[in-house]
Amino acid sequence: MNFKTLSSRVVYENPWLSLREDRVERADGSSGLYSVIEKPDFALVIPAENDGFHLVEQYRYPVLGRSWEFPSGSLPDGAVGTPEQVAAVELAEETGFTADRLEKLGFVHCANSMTGEGVHVFLATGLTPGEPNREQTEQDMRQQWFPRTEVERMLRDGVITDGPSLAAYLLLTLRK
Repeated sequence: MNFKTLSSRVVYENPWLSLREDRVERADGSSGLYSVIEKPDFALVIPAENDGFHLVEQYRYPVLGRSWEFPSGSLPDGAVGTPEQVAAVELAEETGFTADRLEKLGFVHCANSMTGEGVHVFLATGLTPGEPNREQTEQDMRQQWFPRTEVERMLRDGVITDGPSLAAYLLLTLRK
């Protein structure tokens, strides 16, 4: 380990995250300060059918705009489940789909310079439609199917800018 934690304190906390401030000593003896966001890992699902994908679009307050993404999220209010269970819940909640098969594609840290939060990435196939059951914060969400070529154009042209969705698509393309 290159760092020794000298002190740690929570400076902010809400139901979704906490912000911790750590004073550290580096291997060379110099001191430093790290702010660390603590959030639970989440699941992201790539719903695939007919050589295309179902995406969701919603308003993202931090970027003051709408964002096309693969469905993703975590269980509410401290509920616990396996990453695969979380993926199935998020898929059904945001799109209404259930999947005959969820294949784990990998795990990615979202922003490891400021958080340990990670995303478990799944490919969903054998989709059966149903009614979405979105959370209150997702009421403006909409869903649309896009052919693979259109998703790739959206990725290239910066229409899809969500980091976890970009990383998930890379994992899909590297799949054996």
